[in-house]
Amino acid sequence: MKKIIITLLMLLPLSTFASVGIELQSANIDVSDGDSLQRGAKNYVNYCLGCHSLKHIRYKRMAMDFGVEDNKVLAEIAPEGARIYDQMHTAMNAHDGTKWFGTQPPDLSLIARSRGADWLYSYLKSFYLDSSPTGSNNLVFEDVGMPNVLWELQGIQTPVYKEDSAGNKKLESIVLKQSGTMTEKEFDQFNNDLVNFLVYVGEPTQLERKSMGKYVLLFLLMFTVLAYFLKKEYWKDIH
Repeated sequence: MKKIIITLLMLLPLSTFASVGIELQSANIDVSDGDSLQRGAKNYVNYCLGCHSLKHIRYKRMAMDFGVEDNKVLAEIAPEGARIYDQMHTAMNAHDGTKWFGTQPPDLSLIARSRGADWLYSYLKSFYLDSSPTGSNNLVFEDVGMPNVLWELQGIQTPVYKEDSAGNKKLESIVLKQSGTMTEKEFDQFNNDLVNFLVYVGEPTQLERKSMGKYVLLFLLMFTVLAYFLKKEYWKDIH
């Protein structure tokens, strides 16, 4: 029984443990929204690809799934010099990543499947000013080694601490101290598109899978009916 419980706990999403005591915000995810996916892909290339690769997706696959021409993907989404059959690799090498951040920034192809869309959405919005080497910390992921690359868009958030009876300070919330280039609504849309794109990258075939699932269920229903009448035919003379 102990082994079964331990196994089940290991299978729980990482976000279950990372968000204890923190209420995650809901991401508005719709991987059938091609426009949102294109915007999210642009956002990722502009702000994330410098450190984090997406090695499980190719620009060609994105063009097919987004329903756009290859040239449009290369011109409006892919970084300069990329080819249509390239994977989304970062320009940062492992040595530089380890030197600057202490470890190589991870590939994010499956981050939406491991963390969850709501966790990612909340994480991107929860950076605040801090005295750490990167100059920032995160309400959802404490002591994160990643700098806040979106601070110019969102603005600068600062922490609000609450002191308990013993005199210990505890982080209670974060507030926007300095506005960025985007309004709150625009920044929410920016993050929704980015997370939507990462959810798509985690399983590019999910729309096909869901569409096919209806036909599979219909087949199983028809097969069940046929199997029932076949069983009655075989057993009709047995009393």
